[in-house]
Amino acid sequence: MLAEAANGLRRNATMVISVVLVTFVSLTFVGTAALLQLQIAQMRGYWYDRAQVAVYLCTAVSTTEGCIDGEATPEQKEAVEAQLRGDTLAPFIDEYYFEDRDQAYANFQEQFAGTPAADYVTPDVLNETFWVNLTDPSQSAVLVESLAGLSGVEQVVDQRRYLDQIFDVLNAASYTAIAVAAVMLVAAALLIATTIRLSAFSRRKELGIMRLVGASNRFIQTPFVLEGIFAGLLGSLLAGGAVVAIVTFFVQGYLAESLSFTFVGLDDALLVVPLLVAVGVLLAAVSAAIAIRRYLRV
Repeated sequence: MLAEAANGLRRNATMVISVVLVTFVSLTFVGTAALLQLQIAQMRGYWYDRAQVAVYLCTAVSTTEGCIDGEATPEQKEAVEAQLRGDTLAPFIDEYYFEDRDQAYANFQEQFAGTPAADYVTPDVLNETFWVNLTDPSQSAVLVESLAGLSGVEQVVDQRRYLDQIFDVLNAASYTAIAVAAVMLVAAALLIATTIRLSAFSRRKELGIMRLVGASNRFIQTPFVLEGIFAGLLGSLLAGGAVVAIVTFFVQGYLAESLSFTFVGLDDALLVVPLLVAVGVLLAAVSAAIAIRRYLRV
């Protein structure tokens, strides 16, 4: 059976190479999408734990309902801080600090240095702010509901809402990669089935003789299934190597050196490789088995 499988691979070398390449490209997309999901999960845990709630106090130019009396007074600031220290909110708060107008202006100048905004913005239009770190960032709604209606508070902003927008974009990119991979996996399955049928047609006389001498269907089908498995295995191994190379040379090499952040590592890539091999082998085996069974019935 192994000899028959080797003969089939040799006779249909061009088609086998096509199967390997399509499987390689499609599974590389699958591996990339899996790594992107792992990266998103890692980023979500990292940034959500560091996301703050900003309590912006009224300025002289604020127009919200809580700022009808103009700039927040010292008494109103003390009332907000008393709420933060109170028994109701204290269990939810890890720490907080107050940023006055001069600190806000200095941070603004540093962040937007070299832009026109840095020349036109003055300290009096910037909010004084209480920055709050929560023990559990998912409970930020408690803080928002408690402080949003206080006098002197312009708005209470949970920074996680900005992170959600970023993660939505990353998830969309991941789902796009999965969709492309799914289409290419279907193409790979059809190509494997076509290759097996062509291989069986080129050996139709041999198959007829094998049937006449009493060979079982399983004995006849197995070499063709092995051909598909070999092509799928080779393509999936190439895809696994590509995923490991992407993580090693691009993610850990280029991105990790350019950006101060933690990215998926080699351990994560090695977790994905067995998945790719399993998908590639299973896809090839099922496609080849269905194709040869239908051919033999005909």
